[in-house]
Amino acid sequence: MTDPFRTDAPPGRPVLVVIEHDPADRRIGEHLRKRYGGDYDVADEQSCADGLARLHALREQEVPVALVLCDRGPAGRRPDGSLAVGGRAAGATTADAAIGTAVDEFFGHVKAMYPEAKRALVVDWGAWADRATADSILQLIAVGKIDYYALRPWRAPDEFFHRTVTEFLLEWERAASMAPREVTVVGEHWSARAHELRSLLVRNGVQHTFHASDTPAGQAALQAAGLPAGIAQPVVLLRDGRVLVDPTNAQVADAYGVSTQLGDDTEFDVIIVGAGPAGLAAAVYASSEGLRTLVIERESIGGQAGSSSLIRNYLGFARGISGADLAQRAYQQAWVFGTTFLLMRELVSIETEGEWHIVTANDGERARARTVVLATGVSYRRIGVPALERFEGAGVFYGASVSEARALTGEDVFVVGGGNSAGQAAMYLSRYARSVTLLVRGASLAESMSQYLIDSIDAAGIRVCLRTEVVDGGGDGRLVWIGLRDRGTGAMRRERAGGLFVLIGALPHTEWLPERIERDQWGYLFTGPDVMESHAVSRWPLRRQPLMLETCVPGVFAAGDVRRRSVKRVASAVGEGSVVIQQVHEVLSGHSPTTASARPGAGPAQP
Repeated sequence: MTDPFRTDAPPGRPVLVVIEHDPADRRIGEHLRKRYGGDYDVADEQSCADGLARLHALREQEVPVALVLCDRGPAGRRPDGSLAVGGRAAGATTADAAIGTAVDEFFGHVKAMYPEAKRALVVDWGAWADRATADSILQLIAVGKIDYYALRPWRAPDEFFHRTVTEFLLEWERAASMAPREVTVVGEHWSARAHELRSLLVRNGVQHTFHASDTPAGQAALQAAGLPAGIAQPVVLLRDGRVLVDPTNAQVADAYGVSTQLGDDTEFDVIIVGAGPAGLAAAVYASSEGLRTLVIERESIGGQAGSSSLIRNYLGFARGISGADLAQRAYQQAWVFGTTFLLMRELVSIETEGEWHIVTANDGERARARTVVLATGVSYRRIGVPALERFEGAGVFYGASVSEARALTGEDVFVVGGGNSAGQAAMYLSRYARSVTLLVRGASLAESMSQYLIDSIDAAGIRVCLRTEVVDGGGDGRLVWIGLRDRGTGAMRRERAGGLFVLIGALPHTEWLPERIERDQWGYLFTGPDVMESHAVSRWPLRRQPLMLETCVPGVFAAGDVRRRSVKRVASAVGEGSVVIQQVHEVLSGHSPTTASARPGAGPAQP
């Protein structure tokens, strides 16, 4: 029987390409062959020209390249032994400058040929102390030519070197490998529902393979599963043989091993609503401190941040980390401490009875706790162009939709938005798309985007159209063109578009909350001092002041983006999620103690 999990993987094993300019020093290739030779082939060349020739040959043979390492070579050294990286430095020869230029151009070609391959400049230990070397590394990272640098191994085994390599290979395997996955999705290529399922899996950190139903691989998978080749609904196939035809989100979540049912235990110390950065941080701190904790999430682990392709300014991740990966790490950390998770369940009400707050889900399931943390975050605003509504999932996407990037190879792609999420999406899409254009309503990116992203966008050649908005669009079954309007002059124009990614601000998810939990005109929740300075003060029932993150209902807190005046950054949400638990303890200390034994819920989905 045909294996439904077969792929269209090209022949040959993945290759690790190494450029070592010194013919007398081949240590990098030796280290790689010894450690990874069982699973990867190693191509070791002595110049950038030879390396490019090898890469061209590999591409013609459709052989995947996982990692490219390149050093500067002895010609790039100054008389004192330091590296002459980039332009000519004092004491450097013409050959020095040529080597630097060749390496810079080499990485640019590698990025174009193998956009998913991980790329690193190899330097000796301590080279970062040389200003020219450091500047060159930073510049190469900023323009996206390399992912990071790697330190040349100097002993055997050099586990520091191998940690860098294995992290690179894990990132490549997750993003680009065509190896069979535990989950396979088969559906029409531009099906909105198939897109929703794929996005759900990506945002929850579940690795999967997608086959369009009209491709040989898709038809073979359907045949092996006993399904007709012309089936219109999307199909989810699991490695253990289960077949789900047009499943609900909850059924998919159950299939990959997370809890969508609460069970008999319905009483907790704290209920956290939302599993974005704020909610996950709150769960980690609450459970680690002995509180019986329940997290309820209606969509996916990580919230809006989970769709970010790369977060480079989060503390501790020098190379950056995807939002989905960061969220999965936090999820597993909370689970290990004993947090109970209830996923794919939307709450419809929250009531207070005495010292208890009771939440009710849309299926009628209820749970209660003495404290509640609202960390529901925000959702991207709809673009509000009627002509584009029918193309959602078929060329129009809300959020970064990392799952769709590869499918847009060679297309002209537009990103709407001026914030960090829009900038990250544009940079990620530039790996695949023929062109990427960032559409911004405002007069400047500097008003809402971090400078490192602005620099990267400029260096990557991404077109930025300021004072521009989308007003129309069309196509036959999928998006083909969009209509743009210059907000300054009113001039209209039409441009060809294979994809439109919308990241245009946010709306807080608070419409389900009762009227007694006060919010501002945009729906953001009043907390702490804002409660006492607004009309919400009339609803505050206690003599004490509300705590900093407490809403106008005692014992009900808000953390992260859903809170009025919050800083819309991942690190800020994590900070508020950790701080709020101290305030939860203050409220709980006024009540009789509860049992603090931590009990795990369903096991975490494995990446």
